[in-house]
Amino acid sequence: MKPTYESPLASRYASNYMLRLFSPDTRYETWRKLWVSLAKAQHALGLPVTEAQVEELAANISPVNYDVVAAKEKEIRHDVMAHIYGFGQMAPGAKGIIHLGATSCYVTDNADLIIYRDALRHLRKALAGVMQNLCDFADHFASMPCLGYTHYQPAQLVTVGKRATLWLQDLMLDLEELDDVIAAIRFLGCRGTTGTEASFMELFGGDESKIDAMNRMIAADFGFDRLYDVCGQTYPRKLDSRILNVLSSVAQSCYRFANDMRLLQHDRQVEEPFEDKQVGSSAMAYKRNPMRCERICSLARYVMADAMNAPMTASTQWLERTLDDSANRRISIPEAFLAVDGILRIMQNVTKGMHVNEKIVARFVDEYLPFIATENLLMLAVKRGGDRQQVHEIIREASMQATAQMKNGEKMNLIAMLAAEPAFGLTEEEIRTELQPERYTGRCPQQVASFTKKVRSLIGNTDLKVEELNV
Repeated sequence: MKPTYESPLASRYASNYMLRLFSPDTRYETWRKLWVSLAKAQHALGLPVTEAQVEELAANISPVNYDVVAAKEKEIRHDVMAHIYGFGQMAPGAKGIIHLGATSCYVTDNADLIIYRDALRHLRKALAGVMQNLCDFADHFASMPCLGYTHYQPAQLVTVGKRATLWLQDLMLDLEELDDVIAAIRFLGCRGTTGTEASFMELFGGDESKIDAMNRMIAADFGFDRLYDVCGQTYPRKLDSRILNVLSSVAQSCYRFANDMRLLQHDRQVEEPFEDKQVGSSAMAYKRNPMRCERICSLARYVMADAMNAPMTASTQWLERTLDDSANRRISIPEAFLAVDGILRIMQNVTKGMHVNEKIVARFVDEYLPFIATENLLMLAVKRGGDRQQVHEIIREASMQATAQMKNGEKMNLIAMLAAEPAFGLTEEEIRTELQPERYTGRCPQQVASFTKKVRSLIGNTDLKVEELNV
């Protein structure tokens, strides 16, 4: 048993990839890579940094000597300076040029940008995997009629596949937004304490072209082709708002899907996966609860609430820099990434294994189809010479009587009631020829085919393999 608190996001929900990405090793090794890149650029541009010093730094990126760093931070109360000291201990020949001209945000903020970009790219693959599953599901059930609902009350027919495209469209909008956010990420570069690059004006003797070249070189080392045009000490915290907003948007869409699935499972129409040995309840052995979809909803609520942290931080950045963002960002942003990672992992599991109980779906259709068909029957009766207002009243009265029988648990036969009215003008056999569910689903099959084709072209090929769920 572990004696200290451990985040459930780490122990139960997030993938190993995301846990490694937000690990201390990745963060602090990225800091060291940034120091190497800075030294390399400075050497290339003629500052007093030797190739041997650059190579020594590059050779000592890993492992991080955490014990040395922790002891130093306890003494000086500054994490970046403690890591500079620790890095210098491992590369003594280069310790004098580490962090030359830089401020702490050079490593902290640029590392965040690198990690967030890579995390968003990973989530894009996971989201694309969910969308691929839903495309397959929608195509398979594109023509299968099912009862539609408005206000969660029986409405006109749709198809099982068409309903899936509603979930899919939400996710497609998220994917488009996610791509926009990824494309918007710029590199901070090495801009000095207030973003003026004054320290580098001194180091490079006022040669601005070398400052620009240095920043482009460092950015290129980490796969960025753009830098923020201006900044204070940090990159604009508006980016954090955009990141948490798109994570919240994904969570909202997943919540909608999972909540719909919980409703459908209650009616036994569509169910989430359930393994042979799975236990639904510790007391009620017969239970088959939608626990995966419930977990999606639970994590999604957390992300939606967590997303408020970034706008509150972005709106209170005093002038060139304040530090009241630091502790909040260390928690709110990584935890949001881990939670959405967990949500999408469960989503992939559910969307891959959804089970449609086709006979139950058909039973719901059969039960309500006579009511749904009454508008067509009205038109047909009028064509046969019936009085439109009189036929409408016959349908209304019979429908109310049939509904009352249903609510009383009695068997109803709306078709027989209508056929028994001479003024209706249609026999029971004629009425039943109108009760073909496919006639009441409109363009559902065509809409599904057109939309899934569009989605497949948008998501491209995804090679993400989902790790086994922890729970």
